[in-house]
Amino acid sequence: MNTIDALLTRNSAPRLTTPIPTENQLEIAYKCALRAPDHAWIRPWKFIQISGKGLDKLSKAFVNTAKKLDKNVDPEILKKYKEAPYRAPLIIVLVADTKEHPKVPVIEQQLSTATAGQNLLLAFHEMGFGGIWRTGKFSFNKEISMELSLKENEIVIGYLYIGTVEGKTKRIPELNSKDFVITWE
Repeated sequence: MNTIDALLTRNSAPRLTTPIPTENQLEIAYKCALRAPDHAWIRPWKFIQISGKGLDKLSKAFVNTAKKLDKNVDPEILKKYKEAPYRAPLIIVLVADTKEHPKVPVIEQQLSTATAGQNLLLAFHEMGFGGIWRTGKFSFNKEISMELSLKENEIVIGYLYIGTVEGKTKRIPELNSKDFVITWE
């Protein structure tokens, strides 16, 4: 698959199962992630790779964070959070490891980390795996950062759920680029 085909056919896959990428495939995908745009070579990306029993730890982190964010969290919602990590056999947590820099604001470093995440999704897609990017309550907050033992300058910007696509994928809508482009001539 070439780059343009990968970009035009990548699709979020919410139902994922085993097998997951091999160690060699993971290494290739991470190398692709590290090619993300990186103003001033700050390298603001970190990845927490979670599978197997690690999913249990992430489940506990989600539950603990939910209780910290809402002391009266509904038990049904809490159950949903507890089960969330088991929707895929592999989760890669995207962490922006931001640094103070006179020319590169924190938001740019977070966007660089997001771009690294897109590179991962495209690399896995090209290898025949599916993925979906999830955020929500467990992104962009200090409580989940503490649960994951992150440093003060590190923040979770999302979770890539990765695996083999199970069932049908949703149809990719046809979009007209003219609806999104403003041209100045």
